[in-house]
Amino acid sequence: MDFSIKTLDAKTSVTAIKTGVLVVGIFENRKLTSAAQALDKMGAISSALKSGDISGKPGATLLLRGLTGVAAERVLLVGLGNEESPADKSFSSAAQAAARALTTVGAADAVVALPLDKINQRDLNWAICTLVLAARDLEYRADTLKSKKDPAPTGVRKLALAVAAGDAAQARQGLAEAVALSNGMELTKDLGNLPGNVCTPTYLANTARKLAKDYKLGIEVLDRKQLEALKMGSFLSVTNGSDEPPKFIVLKHMGGKAKDAPTVLVGKGITFDTGGISLKPGLGMDEMKYDMCGAASVLGTFRAIAELQLKLNVIGVIPTCENMPSGRATKPGDIVTSMSGQTIEVLNTDAEGRLILCDALTYVERFKPAAVVDIATLTGACIVALGHHNSGLFTRSDDAHDKLAADLLAAGKASGDTAWRMPIEDAYQEQLKSNFADIANIGGQPAGSVTAACFLERFTKKYTWAHLDIAGTAWKSGAAKGATGRPVPLLTTYLLNLARKPARA
Repeated sequence: MDFSIKTLDAKTSVTAIKTGVLVVGIFENRKLTSAAQALDKMGAISSALKSGDISGKPGATLLLRGLTGVAAERVLLVGLGNEESPADKSFSSAAQAAARALTTVGAADAVVALPLDKINQRDLNWAICTLVLAARDLEYRADTLKSKKDPAPTGVRKLALAVAAGDAAQARQGLAEAVALSNGMELTKDLGNLPGNVCTPTYLANTARKLAKDYKLGIEVLDRKQLEALKMGSFLSVTNGSDEPPKFIVLKHMGGKAKDAPTVLVGKGITFDTGGISLKPGLGMDEMKYDMCGAASVLGTFRAIAELQLKLNVIGVIPTCENMPSGRATKPGDIVTSMSGQTIEVLNTDAEGRLILCDALTYVERFKPAAVVDIATLTGACIVALGHHNSGLFTRSDDAHDKLAADLLAAGKASGDTAWRMPIEDAYQEQLKSNFADIANIGGQPAGSVTAACFLERFTKKYTWAHLDIAGTAWKSGAAKGATGRPVPLLTTYLLNLARKPARA
């Protein structure tokens, strides 16, 4: 779908907008938005409300044709709820309902004249992004490998968002950010939804290379020999059972000042996780193709910030491999040596994400980062704790780390891609003690997501760091099975906020 901004000034009435569909809002209790009032000269909209054809509840819709004195061919009424200043949840429901309705009409274009600047505790850019994401989500298809493609969306193909002339510049910037974010989320979903026999570590590396070529990013891909030279024994122990070669991807978007320390994103890239020798149950194992969604979210975020030419130094690091059982596979009880020199007793080979991430977290010390955020579908325990609504956020507790946590939580709230802060305390480290190595790779069932984060924390002492456990938010199961594109909105918003800080200007 093509998006644009349409400006309205004092001389321009919504009644004069020529379009296939004009979208306006109504409230409960038979109240009209200002745009709906302007279209109601002959009382057609008021009559629809009085007759009960539409309630005004969030997400209710009604299509009217041929309104007298209105240039638009159709008017789509959308319920916004019971407040004259709609709640963000109500507006989100309205945006999704409007997007669905626009796919069913016989018009090629539409103009949205909803009160985009009147949402409670939200700004114009948020409303624009909500509309764009709703429309793009309906368009998304995961049918790349189907011999017969899913039905393509019909209806409106050009969507203009009406704003006051004074808001035009802000709205255009907001639209550019929303489209870039949608593109990044779509890449993340595409990668997540591909099967493990297609989306291999080599495939992820080639995707990163294409991004680098398209957007003039720095790129380096390390192979097994280079990883051996770096003494990444923990990462390499996970790859032992697989015939697919491991890759270690380093992607650089250096849009800031040369002297500025970079922000580093580290994404877990297990392209298929059988559990290794600690084999997972067969039921639902197909979903372990999503165990690279941390890597996919880093690539999606880079797609978004590169399109926006973000004035910030950002480095993406992706350790990627398969976790497979074979005669060469790492066994429970094996002890491996990480790049940091710390030895690890592998009590469970299905706790492999932390084994590849710990070497990546040691590797990023060389960049002298301003902050490091790792993103991983790390633990089922995080789903038990938080369900599928919030990603788990873990970091140490001091001024620098509390500031990083606050910034990430704020970005999640602003984007609707929310996270919840979980504890990291020395008391949990006791569960990771080993009789035979410096550390065990699991700490038992209690607080499983916390002890996983505590494991990673041991490799991050030289910089400010946070961990996002996205096991519950990166994909959906059941009839709606598919990657969600999260946490690209959180990460992109966080980086946009960093780039806007005066010190970065």
